[in-house]
Amino acid sequence: MSKGYLDMDLLRFSTAGSVDDGKSTLIGRMLYDSKSIFEDQYEAIKESSEKRGEEDVNLALLTDGLRAEREQGITIDVAYRYFATPKRKFIIADTPGHVQYTRNMVTGASTSNLALVLVDARKGMLEQSRRHLFIASLLRIPHIVVCINKMDLVDYAQDVFEKIKDEFEDFSSKLDTTDVEFVPMSALKGDNVVTRSTKMPWYEGPTLMYLLENVHIASDHNHVDCRFPVQSVIRPQTDEFHDYRGYAGRIAGGIFKPGDEVTVLPSGFTSTITAIDTFNGPVKEAYSPMSVTIRIDDEIDISRGDMLVRTNNMPKVGQDLDLMVCWLSRKTLVPRGKYVILHTTQNARCIIKEVRYKVNINTLHRMEEANDIGMNDIARISIRTTKPLFYDTYRRNRITGSVILVDEGTNETVAAGMII
Repeated sequence: MSKGYLDMDLLRFSTAGSVDDGKSTLIGRMLYDSKSIFEDQYEAIKESSEKRGEEDVNLALLTDGLRAEREQGITIDVAYRYFATPKRKFIIADTPGHVQYTRNMVTGASTSNLALVLVDARKGMLEQSRRHLFIASLLRIPHIVVCINKMDLVDYAQDVFEKIKDEFEDFSSKLDTTDVEFVPMSALKGDNVVTRSTKMPWYEGPTLMYLLENVHIASDHNHVDCRFPVQSVIRPQTDEFHDYRGYAGRIAGGIFKPGDEVTVLPSGFTSTITAIDTFNGPVKEAYSPMSVTIRIDDEIDISRGDMLVRTNNMPKVGQDLDLMVCWLSRKTLVPRGKYVILHTTQNARCIIKEVRYKVNINTLHRMEEANDIGMNDIARISIRTTKPLFYDTYRRNRITGSVILVDEGTNETVAAGMII
């Protein structure tokens, strides 16, 4: 494997859309047209399609891995697919369209650089489309591409495309979105997915694959605020590395270099970075999202859950937090309830002080009287933790600004939260 391949950019993107909008077909089309599937895989789905009496090869079968998905022709769980083109590597999270699987979309989209929102050209903007756009903006996914699919079923009409585009622009203007693109396409026929369509000469924009290969993602990570949550202490204690002591973890923000002065939280001690080691040897600088081992000059007591930061650029430190949460559990939120909170490499316990409001995802209105927060609901709550957390707002840093709430009794993950 060439070094060039290893150094290629990785774009994570998620797909969202209502049921039968063609998400799985679109991914199958991308895999097929970018030559990312093997001949035997193609033959297997061709055979399945013929058995089902379908005219075209059903490319959706490439991603729907669960038997129930294939039988019903729907996506139930988040399916991850990996593929690469000469320009970039990709990880796709194919998330389900049904209302009751909103939580799966939050899971799949939380680490994405880009969200593909699919719309059926015949149906236009649906309640689910609003839900998906709202979640994409809530999760602060930097780039959104609205794929207006099944254009072949509306005779590739420009006015249909323009009408849906106007509806989306009107709704997204109320949200916190900056980069929204629109592509008219037919995933089934392959129009404007990887190759340009001859049927829509009125569309002068790029194909979907061109957008995915060229969207600028280098600035999606926060390279300003240095944050390094320590995952573990590395002490081999072998003859070769007798005095080695390093702190391993994944950089959550900023750029670290040997010679930099760092402060250790919560102790507040300062020291200097002497070396940064990786699996492939020492490096001159390290930045998000690299996994590294940092060595420092002084012997300070550092353990899992501590954080290395720049002395003149501190995160917030506190126990009282305001969160936007997506509730993931069938058990409803318990006001004044106690939960375990996971934040970067820290574990603590917390109590829910107050439910501020629930969001009506379709109208974006705040329902301030609603206290019944159940599965798939999105709400704003305030909590108090048993020990201080070192955090940034989710808007500033998606890693140090996110938390997970866990039920103490069952160990079930009950909510994903974003610090406001």
